[in-house]
Amino acid sequence: MAIHKRIKLAKKEANGYVIPLGPFNLVAVVTDKGMLSCGAFDVIAMDRHGYPAARVKSAKGDLIASIDDLMAGTVKDANAAAIKLGIKMGMSVKEALDKI
Repeated sequence: MAIHKRIKLAKKEANGYVIPLGPFNLVAVVTDKGMLSCGAFDVIAMDRHGYPAARVKSAKGDLIASIDDLMAGTVKDANAAAIKLGIKMGMSVKEALDKI
C-alpha cells in the first residue's frame, strides 16, 4: 500500500511518497517546485520538461526504502533545472528541499 506523508521544511511543506513495487520501493519528496527521489527515477528525463529533480544517495549505503531513509541521505546527482536552483552534489536532502 502506498504511503503519503506531509513534511515540514524551513519555509514550506512537501509531500513524501512511498510506492511499493515488489522487491523495492519508489520513494520521493515533492515540493511546489520539484522533487528529490530515490535512484529509480530518471531525473535527466524530467529535465526535458524543465522539472527540477535530484536523486538521493542513502546515508547507510542500502536502497532507500522509506521517507526517513531519503531524508537522511545526500544529493547524488541532479538535473540542470535543479542545479539552476542551487542544488549541489553532496548537499543534504533537507538543505536541497529548502531550495527546490
